[in-house]
Amino acid sequence: MRRLSGQSLSDCAYERIKQDVFEFRRLPGDWFTENEIARELGMSRTPVREALNRLAQEGHLSVAARSGWMVRPLDFALFDQLYDTRVVLERAAVRRLCDQADAAALGPLRDAWLVPEVRRLSDERAVAALDEQFHEQLVVATGNRVMAHMHREVTERIRIIRRLDFTDAGRIAATYDEHAQVLRSILDRQPDHACLLLEAHIEASKQAVRRITLHRLYMARNDCASDAPGLPAMAGPAAAPRPAGQPV
Repeated sequence: MRRLSGQSLSDCAYERIKQDVFEFRRLPGDWFTENEIARELGMSRTPVREALNRLAQEGHLSVAARSGWMVRPLDFALFDQLYDTRVVLERAAVRRLCDQADAAALGPLRDAWLVPEVRRLSDERAVAALDEQFHEQLVVATGNRVMAHMHREVTERIRIIRRLDFTDAGRIAATYDEHAQVLRSILDRQPDHACLLLEAHIEASKQAVRRITLHRLYMARNDCASDAPGLPAMAGPAAAPRPAGQPV
């Protein structure tokens, strides 16, 4: 087997740890050490440390010099600000698209979202990825690379909770309907109506995600508590997660 380079090991560790955080296998507030991760992944501490530092820079982890690493608690005030930033960028994109004479760039979005119900996807992961592409493509289609870069950064920061919007089949159907309405308004050159629809869609998604996230964290924390008596359970769905205990 070809030996992975140091950079490849770091990338593998980054993807694995990030997936564990995004899937809530490591809950907000949980503590761990570099040695624990290195043992789990069968790697030395160097690529693991590089991966952890990268995730800390992206805002997913925090580090304490002697007590290890912690998954950062979900900061809903920050998420609200990031969602607000999304709205600003996407509203600007919608207005630009309504002014553009050529709508060819929206062809892939028409093919994905203006479809009969029998052709709609039902897998939550697939719909989450498709939803992210829809909003990203709205900005990319304007041709403004700076806006597109900013939008990608915002998307990355909220992905941890945004994907939970599609754990409910009702939200999947609503997303198809709402995306189709926004897209038709753009194609009909109705910027004000398109912006109103877009804002309502993002707000509904934000609220649904917030409810789902709190519920899922509550259930995950209590599942862990039932398996490990020493792990503190949350007081209720809206309580902030607490550290799972300092590392040894």
